[in-house]
Amino acid sequence: MAQQGTWLGGLLARKPGMLVRVALANKLARIVWALMARGGVYKAPVAAA
Repeated sequence: MAQQGTWLGGLLARKPGMLVRVALANKLARIVWALMARGGVYKAPVAAA
């Protein structure tokens, strides 16, 4: 699933699954809102090797 070194992996290790789902939905909603408000294009972060 999610790697331990990622934001999501760390959250899954510390918090209950339902709380992680809500946090992820909130993060995605903020990204979408910022893109819509500024008219930007989403660029996914580059994964570390």
